[in-house]
Amino acid sequence: MTTVSWSGEQGTSRGPGPFLSVRDLSVEFSTEDGVVHAVDGLSFDVEKGTTLGIVGESGSGKSVTNLAILGLHDPAHTKIAGEIWLEDQELLSAGRGTMERLRGDRVAMIFQDPLTSLSPFHTIGRQIGEVYRKHKGASKKEARERAVEMLDRVGIPQPKTRVDHYPHEFSGGMRQRAMIAMALVCDPDLLIADEPTTALDVTVQAQILDLLKDLQQQFGTAIILITHDLGVVANTADNVLVMYAGRAAERGTVREVLREPRHPYTWGLLSSMPRLNAAVDEPLHPVRGTPPSLLTPPPGCPFHPRCDYPQLAGPELCFHQRPDISPESGHGDACYLTLQQKKDIRTAQIEEPA
Repeated sequence: MTTVSWSGEQGTSRGPGPFLSVRDLSVEFSTEDGVVHAVDGLSFDVEKGTTLGIVGESGSGKSVTNLAILGLHDPAHTKIAGEIWLEDQELLSAGRGTMERLRGDRVAMIFQDPLTSLSPFHTIGRQIGEVYRKHKGASKKEARERAVEMLDRVGIPQPKTRVDHYPHEFSGGMRQRAMIAMALVCDPDLLIADEPTTALDVTVQAQILDLLKDLQQQFGTAIILITHDLGVVANTADNVLVMYAGRAAERGTVREVLREPRHPYTWGLLSSMPRLNAAVDEPLHPVRGTPPSLLTPPPGCPFHPRCDYPQLAGPELCFHQRPDISPESGHGDACYLTLQQKKDIRTAQIEEPA
C-alpha cells in the first residue's frame, strides 16, 4: 500500500473494470492527540446506473471516504493510501488540476447542510451557473439559462424568478433541491449524496429521493447515498455497504444485507428500527456501548467490545485478528462466526426476539 498526495502527476490507466473502484483505501488525520485512523483498508465498487447505500453510525468513515474520492481533504494534515479508480483514471495520484476538472463535471456531491454549503452573498442562479461556466466554458447568458433549466428540472416553482433569489429566501426543501441542481448542472457520471434528506420533513424527503431516481434513470448516473436511514436504503439503493470504525462490516445487495444480514453490527442496526408488525409496547434493541476511538482502535475485530458473540466465534480470533472482506466477494462480512452460527443466532434472537 503506497501513500499518495494530491500534488502528484496524473493517474495511470488500467484495463476494463467497475465504473468506480475503491481498493484498500486508508485515510489518517494528524491531530494534537495523535493519528486518527478514519478509514482503514476499505474496498468497494459502484457501477453506472446503480446506487450504493453507505450506512453506519456517525464517525464510521462514510463522509471521509467520499471526500477522499473528491480529493477534498487537506493534504497538510491527511495521509491517504490505496487506490480510487474512476473508469481509467486513478484519482489518488491525480494532480490538483485533474481533480479540479473532474469535480463538478464528472463527479459531484450533494453536501449535508445546504444552508452552510450555499453562499449567502450570491444568488442561487449565480452559484449554479458558476459551475457550468467553469466546466463548459459557457457565457453568463448561457449559464443563467442553464440555471433556470436546472431549477425547473428539480421542481423549483417559477424558476425564472427564483434564479435571482438568495439562499435565505428558499425553504429547507428548496435549498436542498438547489444543491441537487448545482451538483447535476454538468450531468456528472458519479453523484455522491451525503445525507441529502437530513432535517427535511417526510414528504419532502420522498420528493428528493424520487428526483434522484428519475435523474439516474434519465442519465445513467452512478450514485453513492450516505445515510443513517435504512428505510431510505431499502427503497433507493441497489447495493449496501455497512461501515464500522472506518472499515467495511458487511457488503452486498439490498436484498442480501437487509433480509439475510450476517454481521452482528448489521443486526444491531436493524434491531434499532421499529417494525410495522411489532407490538406497540415491544422495545427496540439498540447496539450496546459506543463506537471505539479511532485514535486507538481496538485490536482484532473493531466491533468485538460491543459484540455479544466473541466467545462463540472464538476470542483468540475476535480479540487479536482483524477480519476482512474480499473485494471480489458478493455478499461478504467481516465476522468470524460461521454462516450456520449466524443463521441460528439470527433466527433465535434477532428475527424472533423474546
